[in-house]
Amino acid sequence: MEGLLTRCRALPAWATCSPQLSGYVPHRFHHRAPGRGKRLALSRMFQPQNLREDQVLSLEGRSGELTCKSQRLMLQVGLIHPASSGCYHLLPYTVRAMEKLVRVIDQEMQAIGGQKVNMPSLSPAELWRATSRWDSMGKELLKLRDRHGKEYCLGPTHEEAITALIASQQTLSYKQLPLLLYQVTRKFRDEPRPRFGLLRGREFYMKDMYTFDSSPEAARQTYSLVCDAYSSLFDRLGLQCVKVQADVGSIGGTMSHEFQLPVDVGEDRLAVCPSCGFSANMETLDLSQTNCPACQGPLTKTKGIEVGHTFYLGTKYSSIFSAQFTNVHGKPSLAEMGCYGLGVTRILAAVIEALATEDCIRWPSLLAPYQVCLISPKKGSKEEAAAELTGHLYDHITEVVPQLQGEVLLDDRTHLTIGNRLKDANKFGYPFVIIAGKRALDDPAHFEVWCQNTGEVVFLTREGVLELLSQVQVV
Repeated sequence: MEGLLTRCRALPAWATCSPQLSGYVPHRFHHRAPGRGKRLALSRMFQPQNLREDQVLSLEGRSGELTCKSQRLMLQVGLIHPASSGCYHLLPYTVRAMEKLVRVIDQEMQAIGGQKVNMPSLSPAELWRATSRWDSMGKELLKLRDRHGKEYCLGPTHEEAITALIASQQTLSYKQLPLLLYQVTRKFRDEPRPRFGLLRGREFYMKDMYTFDSSPEAARQTYSLVCDAYSSLFDRLGLQCVKVQADVGSIGGTMSHEFQLPVDVGEDRLAVCPSCGFSANMETLDLSQTNCPACQGPLTKTKGIEVGHTFYLGTKYSSIFSAQFTNVHGKPSLAEMGCYGLGVTRILAAVIEALATEDCIRWPSLLAPYQVCLISPKKGSKEEAAAELTGHLYDHITEVVPQLQGEVLLDDRTHLTIGNRLKDANKFGYPFVIIAGKRALDDPAHFEVWCQNTGEVVFLTREGVLELLSQVQVV
C-alpha cells in the first residue's frame, strides 16, 4: 500500500493523485451511518457501447477513413455518435469530460485576468466584408441568409465580432487595459473532407480569447502571458505539447505559434532542433531545409496535432473597426490585439490518441468522466454475499471523500460476470476500478483495486481504499 501511494505521488496529473496525503486521518465508521444518497448506476446511463468493428464502420459510412484510434475508440464505447458528415452527438461521458476540461481552461484563463463572454454564432456579413475575409475565407465559411435576405456566417472565429464590440465602447481608457476576453463556444467550418472524428470536423467547440493592449510592448507581454497559461494547462493534463513557430494564415498578424501534440496521426509536419530547442511547423520553412536556422544543427521531423494557436494581431482589426482607447495623454489610440485559440473537442480526442492503448481509453485524471467504477459480484455467484458491501463502500466513499461526490459509478449489471464488466471498465478508462470479489468475503473484507493509469492491482480494506481515493484531484 505504501509503495502504491508513493508511486501515486510521483505521477503527473493525468495519472491520478495529488501529492497531498500527509495529514490524512482514517475514519472510523462504527459510530456513524454512511450516507444514503442516490447511487449512480451504470445500467441507467445513456451510453451505447460494445459495438462490433463492422457496426462502427457502418456508423461512419466510410470504412477507409476509420484510421484514427480516438475516433474508433470513442465510437466503440459510445462517447460520440455520428450525426452527419463531420458532426457528432457528444454523449454523456464526453460531455462530462468536456465540462471538466472547460473548468481547467477557466482556471488558467482567469488566473491571468481573463473575463468570460459569449458571442453569437451568427455573425453579420458586413463585419466580414469589412476585413475582406467574407471572400478570402473561401468555401470553408458557412454562409446563410435569413428571411429578410440579410447575410450571415456561422462563425469559425470571432475577431470581427469582438473588435466591433470593443469599438462600440466609446469610453475605454488605458487604465482598463490589458483587456482579456474569452469564450468557449461552438464553431463551424465547412471542411472539404471531415475526418478523424473530433480531430477534424465541421462543428466543434473552441476556446477563443481576444486581448487588447495599449502598446506593442504591452501586447507582447500579454502574448507571453497567455502562452505560459497554455503551457500550464497542458502540463496539468500531462500532455507533452511543443510550442512551434507557425504561419499566420487567414487570421493574420505578425507573429504566431501553435501548440502541437506529437502523435503519428497528426496532420501537421513539424521540425524540432534537439540542440537549441527551435521548433516550427514545416509550412513556415523551406521544404528543402534540413538544418536549424537558429544554430545550423540538424532538424528532427515529426508529426503533430494542433491543439492550440496564438496570434499577435497588432492593429490589423482595430484599425478597420476603429477599436480605440483613450491614452495617458487623453488622445484616442488604436488597441493592439492578440487572439488565442484552444480546440476543446480536439483536445479530448488528442488526449485519447496520446494516452490510450489500442483497445482501451486512458484519461488524464482531471478529465476522466468518472473517477471510480465499483463492480459488485455477479448475481447467483459465491461472492454474491458481498454485494451489500459494494453498496456500503459506495456510500462511504461519497461521504468521506467529498470531492468524489458524483464521481463514483456503480456497475450494477449483475447478470454479467465480473470479468466482462472489468473488460468494459478497462475500455472506458476509469482511473480506479474497485471489485468486490472473493476476498470481499474475508474478515476484514478486501477489495480488488485496479489503478488503470499505473497498471497496478492491489487488495485493500475499506480504510485503505478511502486513503487511496482521498488523494484524487477533481476540478
